[in-house]
Amino acid sequence: KEGAVFVEELGEIPDNQTVIFSAHGVSYQRELAAKSRNLHVIDATCPLVSKVHREVTQHSRHDQEVVLIGHEGHVEVNGTLGRYHSKQGGIYLVQNEKEVAALEVKNPANLGYVTQTTLSQFDTEKIIDALKNRFPAIKGPNKDDICYATQNRQNAVVEIANKVDLFLVVGAKNSSNSNRLREVGESAGVPSYLVQSMNEIREDWFEPGCKIGITAGASTPEVIVQEVVERLKEIGATKFEQIVNEVENVYFPLPSELKDPLTFKHSKH
Repeated sequence: KEGAVFVEELGEIPDNQTVIFSAHGVSYQRELAAKSRNLHVIDATCPLVSKVHREVTQHSRHDQEVVLIGHEGHVEVNGTLGRYHSKQGGIYLVQNEKEVAALEVKNPANLGYVTQTTLSQFDTEKIIDALKNRFPAIKGPNKDDICYATQNRQNAVVEIANKVDLFLVVGAKNSSNSNRLREVGESAGVPSYLVQSMNEIREDWFEPGCKIGITAGASTPEVIVQEVVERLKEIGATKFEQIVNEVENVYFPLPSELKDPLTFKHSKH
């Protein structure tokens, strides 16, 4: 309503305008390009993604090669790859154990790894084991890179899979963690559907008396989840139970530019 416009490239934005970097983060080159264009930048990169960026930058400064575990083409992965600068080392993307087996690096004795935050321990543990077997000297982060919200939701799906007949995952089609939630549900033997809104729900998915599990991607707005609940009520759902397996109390502060909304609103941007 305020006129926000979604773009893929900085070139789509006129000079001297405001640009928000989304939670997935951007490459260092894109960050510099925004500054050179005199764009007013609000950096809304998730602090967990920024942590991975710092890890990659640190490896780069020491000319250490880095293996990034993630999905090729994902926005977060593209930004993380763009945080590596050393011409002496290199950064390599692997998506599975097969790619680890085929990976060739310059110096196996000076190697580290990081992971895409929106994967999970289910996704990464076998790949990390394969990396450690292939490159015994490889070093990982001091603390897991995985987003706690992603892991908690996957754990919840596994926990309630034996109590439901079907899962609805509320999230965007291009959301890595939403797609993984659907896959986790399917792996647990429960038919699972990814929907972006209540309008994508089909009544023929439901048998009379079936129990429906609802989960959502880590960044799905709660209002959309509640709209799905209301739609299920219209279809005929009568009883709702909220199951809490983990209380999340992590707090991330707003970007500094937004801490004083009045000042921001009346600025030239």
